[in-house]
Amino acid sequence: MSIAYKIPESVLVVIYTPALDVLLIKRADASDFWQSVTGSKDAREESFVQTAVREVFEETGIDCGPDTPLANSLLDWQLENVYDIYPRWQHRYAPGVTRNTEHLFGLKVPAGTTVRLSPREHTDYQWLPYRQAAEACFSPSNAEACLMLPRLAAWAVQA
Repeated sequence: MSIAYKIPESVLVVIYTPALDVLLIKRADASDFWQSVTGSKDAREESFVQTAVREVFEETGIDCGPDTPLANSLLDWQLENVYDIYPRWQHRYAPGVTRNTEHLFGLKVPAGTTVRLSPREHTDYQWLPYRQAAEACFSPSNAEACLMLPRLAAWAVQA
């Protein structure tokens, strides 16, 4: 029997409203960790966009897939972070894999968008103004993405 290791390629999706309030979700396996939607590719051939759409739906119940009202609201920010995998999650990756590449997306949703958490992954959620969201994030790359939101949201409008 082979072990299915996680692929060290993931997405970070900052979900936000027009007022730049950011959705943060609390991890079930680390109750002090607030974060945006994150997740690894299920297969090497899965695109980052496909991973983002899947993870947003799995973790929040928000559907931004093709042919949905939010399909054009998911934007690839064309940014990547490469970071050391946290020791507490190192066992999920193949031996010798110590770094992960995280691809960043933004998803603009209407204020009041319904959130339906996956209870095995997350226990709570909150909407916070982007600066407060950055302060609440456990991950430095997630905090940085929240702080870049005003610039990236303005860029998205021009694109």
